[in-house]
Order: sequence, then structure tokens, then C-alpha cells
Amino acid sequence: MTRAELIVAVAEKANLDKKSAERAVTATFDAIKQALIDGDKVQVLGFGTFENRTRAARKGRNPRTGEEIDIQASSLPSFKAGKSLKEAVNP
Repeated sequence: MTRAELIVAVAEKANLDKKSAERAVTATFDAIKQALIDGDKVQVLGFGTFENRTRAARKGRNPRTGEEIDIQASSLPSFKAGKSLKEAVNP
């Protein structure tokens, strides 16, 4: 499902016009993104949890040259599905 398809689905389910649904979807994604930037966890009961995970610094290899390189520690967003979502997908 693309973003445009999501907006149409939200508009139909919530009985909204497409402009209002687009603003709602955009606001939701922006709020989740800002919470993750601020280091917060976003829990939506019955759906799942968005949070930042930290990757430790490590050694890697350049595949072209085989040279060993240092890979810096990084933070990346992750999603963990909630129990209700898991059960809905795997009946």
C-alpha cells in the first residue's frame, strides 16, 4: 500500500474528504517522527511500538577492496508489532 492508497483508505474509513485524510496521515507520521527524533518511544496499544534502536560501533570490510573499515555507532528506528496486530495477521 502506498501513501496515496493509505490516504484514500483513511478517507473512506473515517468518512473524510481526501484533503482532511491527507492532513491526518501526514500529522500522524510527523508526530511519530518527531517523537523518535526526541528519543521517545511511541506505543499504540493494539498496534505496536516505534522506538530507536542503537547499533554499536563495529569493524567492517569494504567489499571492493577488502580493506577493514570502522563503522560508527548509529541509531535507527524500528517497529515491533503488538499482540493484536500479530494475531490479526496470523489467524
